[in-house]
Formats: sequence, C-alpha cells, structure tokens
Amino acid sequence: MSLVAAGLASTASIAAAPTPIIRPSVADSFRLGSGGSSLCRVQSLATSPVSRGMFDRSYAIACRDAATPVGEIHVIRPAGGEDPLARLPAAKCEPPTTQALDDVGEASVAPCEGKQADVPLRRYVIRRRGNVYVAQGLAGYDSALTLALRSVVADRVLPGEVSVAVTEAGDAAAFARVQAGSLDLDQALAEGYRRNNGGNYAEAAEFFDTLLQRRFSSADPNRRYGEYVVNRALQKSNLGEFAESDALFAEARRIPTADPVELRLRRNLEAINHLNQGRLPQALAILAAPVAPIGGVEVTADQIDKATSAAINSEGPFASELGVGAVAALTPEEKAAILDAQAVSIRGSIYRLQGKNAQARAAMDEMLGKIARIRGGNVSSLTRLRAQALSEVAQIDESEGNIPRAEAGLRQSLAILDSEYPGSAAVNAARARLGAFLARTNRTAESLALYRQVVDAMIANGGATAGFEGLLAPYFTLLAQQIPTNPGLTADFFGAAQTLQRPGLAETQAILTRELSGGDDAASALFRQSVTLGREIERQRITLARLASIETPTPEQAALITQGRDRLNQLQADQVGVQSRLGAFPRYRVVSGRISSLPELQQTLKPGEAYWKLLVVGGRVFGFFAGQSEATAWAVPLDAPQLETTVDAIRESIAVTVDGKLETHPFDVARARALYVALAGPQAAALPKVKHLIFEPDGAMLRLPANLLVTDQAGVDRYLKQADDPKGDAFDFRGIAWLGRGIEISTSVSPRSFEDVRRTPPSTAKKQYLGLGHNAPVPAMVQLTSFTPPAAGTLDCSWPLAAWSNPISAKELFLAQKVIGTDKADVITGEPFNDTAIRDSKDLGQYRILHFATHGLVAAPRPSCLARPALLTSFGPTASDGLLSFVEIYDLKLDADLVILSACDTAGSASVDATREAGVTSGGGRALDGLVRAFIGAGSRSVLATHWPAPDDYRATERLISGLFDAPPGTPISEALRLGQVKLMDDADTSHPYYWSAFALIGDGAQPVLRAR
Repeated sequence: MSLVAAGLASTASIAAAPTPIIRPSVADSFRLGSGGSSLCRVQSLATSPVSRGMFDRSYAIACRDAATPVGEIHVIRPAGGEDPLARLPAAKCEPPTTQALDDVGEASVAPCEGKQADVPLRRYVIRRRGNVYVAQGLAGYDSALTLALRSVVADRVLPGEVSVAVTEAGDAAAFARVQAGSLDLDQALAEGYRRNNGGNYAEAAEFFDTLLQRRFSSADPNRRYGEYVVNRALQKSNLGEFAESDALFAEARRIPTADPVELRLRRNLEAINHLNQGRLPQALAILAAPVAPIGGVEVTADQIDKATSAAINSEGPFASELGVGAVAALTPEEKAAILDAQAVSIRGSIYRLQGKNAQARAAMDEMLGKIARIRGGNVSSLTRLRAQALSEVAQIDESEGNIPRAEAGLRQSLAILDSEYPGSAAVNAARARLGAFLARTNRTAESLALYRQVVDAMIANGGATAGFEGLLAPYFTLLAQQIPTNPGLTADFFGAAQTLQRPGLAETQAILTRELSGGDDAASALFRQSVTLGREIERQRITLARLASIETPTPEQAALITQGRDRLNQLQADQVGVQSRLGAFPRYRVVSGRISSLPELQQTLKPGEAYWKLLVVGGRVFGFFAGQSEATAWAVPLDAPQLETTVDAIRESIAVTVDGKLETHPFDVARARALYVALAGPQAAALPKVKHLIFEPDGAMLRLPANLLVTDQAGVDRYLKQADDPKGDAFDFRGIAWLGRGIEISTSVSPRSFEDVRRTPPSTAKKQYLGLGHNAPVPAMVQLTSFTPPAAGTLDCSWPLAAWSNPISAKELFLAQKVIGTDKADVITGEPFNDTAIRDSKDLGQYRILHFATHGLVAAPRPSCLARPALLTSFGPTASDGLLSFVEIYDLKLDADLVILSACDTAGSASVDATREAGVTSGGGRALDGLVRAFIGAGSRSVLATHWPAPDDYRATERLISGLFDAPPGTPISEALRLGQVKLMDDADTSHPYYWSAFALIGDGAQPVLRAR
C-alpha cells in the first residue's frame, strides 16, 4: 500500500477539525476583532528596544489606512528594582486611573502626549504573574489597543469589536505594506513567506516589493537580492501577471549565485510559474535540470515551531499548493532536502494534470518519504506538502471512482491546514475544494452549507485572494442550478459575487462619497487630509524605490535618499496622527467592512429601475438581475473565451484601424442579437421593459456598451434581407430593436459603488458648465527642443508631436454654452487650454459640468511602454508636456456632477504602475480604471466616457452631446443621452452603432443634466 493510501486507511469519516485557539505567545501575527473585515492585525516584533530578556515580548498593531503602526504591546519581565515603563518610547503621561478590562481584570490607564502634541496617546498597564503588560498607542485606536492587550494577557485571541477610522483609500495589500515596513528585514521576509503560505498572494507581493525597496538599508544589500526577486516574480505569477513574472524570473537568472539552497528555490519557483501558465513541459524541463549537490541531511526528532519554520509556497491559479521558503533554524542540508521534496511534489502535480495517475501517486509517495527523513517529519513547514499530497491523491481517487477515499483525503487535507494555518486563505481554499467535491457527488445541501462558510470567511478577510475565483466557480454553478426551484438562494449568489470585487474605481467612488457626505466641517477636513497624505506617502515610496535601485548613488543622489526617507517618515507620522484624530468622529469609524445585501440594493433602486450584473469567474459567465421586488441569477451559455471572441468580432464590425486609419464595416447585428439572448438569459423579455437599467459589466463586456445589444429578432431578419438585396444599404440600421433605444442605461462597477454614488450629495458649484478643448498647434520652440534621447537602457515612451496636429473641433463646446447661457457657461480653447493652466487652476470646483473635447491618449505610445492615460492639451508656457496626465487629473479639485470626455476610448484602463504613481494604492490594469477613475478621484460624481474614438462624420458627436443640453431642465443624464442617441438611430446616415453607441455613463444616470436654464 502506498504511503498516501496508508495515511487514508482510517479517515473515511473524518470531520473538519474545530478552529484551533491562536495563542499570541507563539503566533507571529493575529487579527483583531471578531466578525466583519479584518481592520487591524497584531504582529510579533523580533527586535524591539523594549524587549531585553528571553521572557520579554513586543508586538506592533497595524490598522487599515494608517501609514504606520498605531500602537505597541509589550510583555516585560523586569529586573530587580527596575521601572519597566522607563523602557517605553518617551511620552509625557498624566497620573493613571483604574479601568476594568473584560477577561483580564483591572488596568491602570493614563492619557499621554508624545512627539506630536496634537495627537493624544493612551497607555494601559497590567501587572500579573511577575510580568508587566503594557499597551501604548494612539488614543483614536483605543478599541484596538485594549483588545490586543486583553488577548496578549489572556494568551488567546479574544473576540471583540474593533472600531477605527477608515478612509477606504487602501485595501488588504496596502495594509500589508504598512506591516512590511514596520518589521526588520529578516522578519519581513519570514512574514512574506507566511502570507504566501496562507494563499494571500497580493499581501505577500507587498512584503517582497517592500523588501526590494528596503534592501539598501541592510549592511549587505545583495545578500538576499536574488531571493527577493524570485519571490516577487512568483507573487506576480500567482496574481496572474505573467508578463511581469516572466521578466522578473529572467532578471533573477542574471543575478549570480552558487548557493545550492537558493538555486533549488529558484528552480522550484520558476517551475511553479510555468505551471501557473499551463506550460507543463517547460515546468518538467526546469525540474529535470541538475543543480549543485549538497551534503547529507541530518535526521533528528526535534519539533520546529511555526515561528522558526519557513512558509511554503502555495497554489497559483492552476489550484495546486506547493513550495518552501528559507528557514532560519534549519541547516542548509535540511533546506535543500525540503526543496528537493517540493520539486518531487510539483512533478507529481504535473503528472496528475497530464492524466498520469500512477506516476503522480508514485511522486507523492516519494515526496512523503523524503520529508519523513527530515527531523522525523516534525517540521511545521512540511504541513503544506502533506496537505498537497492528500489533495492531489484525492483528485486521482475521485477520477478513478473511489469516492469515499477521495472525500477522506480532502477532509484530512483541510484538517491538517486548519490546525497549522487557521483562518488563512489556504484553509478556505481547501474548504472550497471539499464543497466542490460535495456538489459533484450530488450532496447539494452539504455543499451549500460549506460554501457559505467559505464566503463568510472571505467577507471577514476582505474579499477573495488571487487565484481563488476558480475555486468559487462550482458554487455559482450550483446556485444557478438551484435558484429556479429555490429563489431564496439568489441572495447567496449576490453576496458571494461581491467577494470577488476587484479594487479600483469602486474604492474611489466610496472615498468620494464619504468625503462629500461630510460637508465642510472639521471631520471632513481631516478625512480629506488623510486621503491626501496617503497618496503623498505612496508617491514618496515610489520615488525612494527608484533612487534605492541605483547600485552606486552619487553624493547628490545619496542626499536625496536621506531627505526622501526623512520626508516619508514625517508624512507617515502626520497621516497616522490625522487618522487617529479622525476616529473621534463616529461617521468615519468602521466596525467592519461592508458588502451590500440584496434588500439594500433593492431599496436603493427607484420604481422602474433594475440592476443587471455580469460575473466572470473561473472561466464561466453568470448573470444576475434585481428589481425592487424580484431577483434571480443564471449561468450564461458562453464561457469567458467565447465571450471574448464574440465581443472582439462585434468590436471589429464597429470600427477597426487599418494602416493607421479608422474603418467601419456593416455592424454584426446577428451576433449582437445572439449575445443579448445568451447574456440576458431568463430576463431577455424583462430587460426591455425596464425604465432605467444599471448595468455592471465584467470580462469582455467591460469593452462593449450594453446599449447596442439587440432585443428582438424581427428587426434583425428585416436587416439581413435588406443587406442581401443588391439595392439595399448594408449601413442602414433603422428598425433594429437596440437595448438602448427604449431604456436608459447607466454603468456601475459594483452594487456598493452604485449605492455610494446614489447617496452622494449633488454638486454645490455656482456655475453650470466649463468646456475645454481644441488644442493650439505645437509652438516652434517645442518642435525644436522636443527630442531628448532616452537614457541608456531605457525606452522612449513620449508621444510624437504629430498627435497634437489634428485637434477636435470645439463646436460642441460652444453649442452647449449657447444652450445653457453664456452667464453660466464658460469655454476655454486654444493656447489657454493647456495643462499648466488647468493644473494650477483654483476655479475648476466652481463648475457642475466639465466637458473635454480633445484627444485621449489611453494606450501606450509603444508596445513596450506602460499605459499612462492622459488628455491632450495645448503646451503651457512653463513646465508643460501638453498632456493632462492621470496623476494630474487625480490632483484636480472638482465638485462636479458630470465630466464629459469627448475623446477616444476614454473608458479604458491605466496600468498598475501609472495608478501607483498617482499615489493610489489599489486597482489598475482594468477597463474604467483609467481616465474615468482619475476624474472620479478628482471629485466628479459621474463620467460620460467613450469605448472607441468619438466620430466627427455627420456631426454625430456634436449632435449627440448638444442633445444632452437641449433636453428640458431636470431630465436625467441617462434619459437625455438616450434621446440624443435615438435621433442618430433614426437617421440612416448615423444609424450604425459607431455613431451613437460609444458613450457610456459611469455613475448615476438618474441625476439631472441641468437643474434649470
């Protein structure tokens, strides 16, 4: 009997183990608070000036949206006659009073004052069992301080409520970055491995990014350079960013090393990268390559605890959990043996994926035999390899029809992980695999119950981790199958779908709502200050990272690095102080993160409105529909690649660039009709009856407006007959039942963001309209001095001056001004329309509507450059590049109800790097994360953007935009847009969707264009 089989012989009815008690005395970190999202975490500190003896311990408390730790916990065993409080950071404290704390009894508490006099501190002291327990930190984080102290004194993580100020400017990854910056390099490395081990890849990526940025602060910056790079590469791979991961692995290969352990680590991680991308032969070839031998392995029975064992790398998107990192307490021979065992495990996973079950079983047996010889198998970091073997063999057992043993293996894998990594993403992934197995074996009720646990845990941890979407796909499939007979499951579908929400525009809308809902009082000022400081901190980090990457900095560069670090420290101190003071205002305190419930969404909808959501998960596509009193969900009979192919074909029938020129072709109405039928499913007949549809696209539909979907077959049949007639006009689409013909459509990025936008107060701007466009020709001096050769080894990513030679007409701007009235509408064109003037303007917040009629540069100027979206402007007199960049737009101070972008493809994305350069810590790389997000971040409630270049032919764009303002006062934006589009639909010359369909409203279309003439 194989080793794996023997291990399963008596596990046929194993139940999941109860959640273990987490003891702070031996834990590296733990979350604070029960229920809701994790707002704060407590991190053990390996080094602290307060901890001097073997019985002393220190912890840092990090909370979301705070740039540095908000407090510390210390356990001090004082020497004879010593005042233990003298070890603490300097603070001026008032005489203490006594306060009872649940579970631990009385504590002395004193208000204190630190370096920043306007930021109050608080100190708690408990004396027990010869130890002095101290919590000291920002008073605004009192709930976190006391709960952390109680947990450390009780030596178990206690339940309780954490209520702290949250701006929503950061996500879990940004939260991890704060923690990474608060640890010494060795501890940050170990924690990065642990986050990866727990399946939290985005957080692990932040740790390794931070380590790369901080490596020059160590005595030997190159000692672990290769290790940092390959781990960063692996996280990029685990996150699905394969171009970057491949480039980073190539960079790692250029870093010389003769260390046999690091060579094995590089081998394994690069093999996993190939495996993540489905390149199985390449992965096998990497594993087969010889590496330098190392001495024999010492075999002992000592137990190595988690605090000193390395984290192993876990699953990538292909759903396998593999890997091992460096372990400080293990010998090089032991590390190499673990890495060699991991390589065997990877090979076994490849064999299973290739259908070679016997070879896969043999590989897992070999791996288990290898790890059993390493300290008798008593190394905590080997847990994941054991769990991996059980999961892999369970999948083989299921494929061979041995259902009982497959279930036993999955349950044992879950139990093992839960005992070592409770509450981690890896445990949740194991639970999801078991749920999928139960669904496949027709145990629907058990599967649904288990998946509810998975979703609850995801909500508590702030959403899904990278690679997790595929594990939830079976759940959505099961729900879609059950909903027709059990409609109550629609609420479960809706809740689970929101855990997959990608960061980006939705977060920006949430920040704007909270900022504008507060008015102009002191709390709102603090909120805005905290958000601004947070962005400045991110920008400063990027600047420092670039400087730190210089191998041999000049004296001037070294001085800049020192100044930059000082500025970063000051910004962080300022931000965390503001965040603490913000905690005094209840409206900014958050107990837990929130997703929308189905009743909340339905209450937000107005009569005649409906919400239509698409969800692409694990390669499958699903639909969701909710009105005020009904809701349902369904599986779409297209997979994600088929949807991509269909959307590409439809886009090509709208407009395509050939030899640098834009061409239109007869629109593919048959395909648009078939796509509507597939996507709308059981709601195909109901959608055209809605008055206002809020549409949340996903996948390929982020690139296609919903208004051009076709709701009726009869018009398609008439058109096809007409197009076949030699005398017929293949470009005349009058009579087609477009979805956008009879109903208003707004675009949303999440249910919560829709609710946020709807409750955002309207603009208080005094003027109605500002039109900007029609750039001036490039000045002669700029033409003479524009070309500067790029530095050696860098790309020229500037735009050619020819981009400025064909300005968009300003007619639509002046038409809008005429309709609104010159006393309430202004237009700026020509030389005054320059980036310097717009960037420095103090008056933009005085306009309800801003309208840009200019070219949008949304793609990268060259294939190897990054996408940094910008609007083209005239060149200013000083410090001008003729572009209003993503960063500069984000920095504008607007108070607008609507921004109109009459430019090309302004609904496109910004790269992750461009997003970070703006000081925005999340999102990027997805449609609507570009110019749309920048303008909402600047203060616009809604944005009207385009999916392709706005057409000039037949004055189509001019007619459409002017129609917005011709609508009677009080007309909703989406209705005014629809009315303008219908006029173009009814004109044979402009009935092709190219002329009327490009514009999409992101925001709340129910708001009026004009309140009055």
